[in-house]
Amino acid sequence: METGMAKAQIGVYGLGTMGSALALNMAEAGIRVAVTNREADWIARFVTEAGALAENIVPQDGLEAFVASLVTPRVILFMIPSGAPMDAMIEAIAPLLSPGDTIIDGGNANFHDTRRRSAALATQDLHFVGMGVSGGEEGARHGPSMMVGGSDHSWAQLKPLLEAIAARYGEDPCVAHLGPDGAGHFVKTVHNGIEYADMQAIAEIYTLEHHGAAKIPEEIGAMFTRWDAGPLKSYLLEITGKLLTYTDPETGHPMVDVIWDAAGQKGTGRWTVIEALRMGQSASMIEAAVGARGWSSEKYTRVEAEKILGGARGAMECSEEVLADAFMAARILSYAQGFRILKAASEEYDWQLDMARIAEIWRAGCIIRSAILDDISEAFQGDIPHGELILAPRFAQTLAQCIPSLRQVVSQAVHSGHAVPALAAGLSWYDTMRQGWGSANIIQAQRDFFGYHGFEKFGVEGQFHGPWWDD
Repeated sequence: METGMAKAQIGVYGLGTMGSALALNMAEAGIRVAVTNREADWIARFVTEAGALAENIVPQDGLEAFVASLVTPRVILFMIPSGAPMDAMIEAIAPLLSPGDTIIDGGNANFHDTRRRSAALATQDLHFVGMGVSGGEEGARHGPSMMVGGSDHSWAQLKPLLEAIAARYGEDPCVAHLGPDGAGHFVKTVHNGIEYADMQAIAEIYTLEHHGAAKIPEEIGAMFTRWDAGPLKSYLLEITGKLLTYTDPETGHPMVDVIWDAAGQKGTGRWTVIEALRMGQSASMIEAAVGARGWSSEKYTRVEAEKILGGARGAMECSEEVLADAFMAARILSYAQGFRILKAASEEYDWQLDMARIAEIWRAGCIIRSAILDDISEAFQGDIPHGELILAPRFAQTLAQCIPSLRQVVSQAVHSGHAVPALAAGLSWYDTMRQGWGSANIIQAQRDFFGYHGFEKFGVEGQFHGPWWDD
């Protein structure tokens, strides 16, 4: 490999899809980047495919040479599978590093692992950064949204490098230092949870139109494309409108109709739900989306159940305007639930997350980029009652206008037997939150009756038990 050259400003270990794209992005931005990979034969091929950008790439086929090729204090980005592989790489590389060096995990890692690694490496005066990267291969290559968690020292090293390769919304780079240790990876996890909910809501509306209103995929795609030209504009609507126009070259059928209806997942949506429940928060739309993916994998059970229980194919008669307003309401509610989780985690871990800034760095480069994020950022810069996005004046007004449509869509779907788990979950959460008097008094009484758990009373301090214990 090359020797005697100027040292690299950053090293990238892992030349898979995302690692290769980020390394090329850096090279194109004029950043000198060292690269290496576990499978050494990938390295020469990567450099060859880099073409003219190879002049900013420093290839190395050994870990020691890779570390030695970097300016100090060193910055090393790992783009490898999270979990045990990351722990193994830390164990291998840490003895080669010096105080002040920074290791970055750019994968979808569990933020608890990031916090653990950060604390362990700090004892050696090494800095560990958990960095969420959104935008897929295209984003990584031409400008991702990046969510950084780590020390101020590491951010000082990373800021000029990451701002140079980040997506831009106008002149604003979509990257920010969000807090210490696991803050970046947690924000990315919730980002993915919102992504699950938004995708599920789109899928549910598609299914209502396809199976309930007997519209063909291309017709529904055209509707989504129209929506993408207005207030509902988003990356997910854009790509869904496009993909519904494609035809399977082998069968001549719409491409979406020949795709096996069982969805995969990598775990970040599930992590969002787990953490929300652990902190006592509601993430009902995300939970519904995760559940729907789980149920989708039971294809053979569902086919048999349709024979026994009867399939739901009742007609739907919602106008495009009603569907659009219902989707707007659902999108607001899914973002609101996501930001509730971020707020709870920020308080629990003392991260002091800047909600407005998070919304801003999601406006370009990432999968959930949408027009609504400008309004969310503006709302969080003002005074929101209890920090609840649904209580911000602009969103409260929009919901008042759009909830009747969501109610109409959900009620028609339920009456016709169509499954709309995410849309229904969002509506139920909204209705729960707008009731000053709820149902938990019955639950508290039940708990005391069977378990002597006690309860609070209005206007009186202390814990009490019901008269049923006097019998």
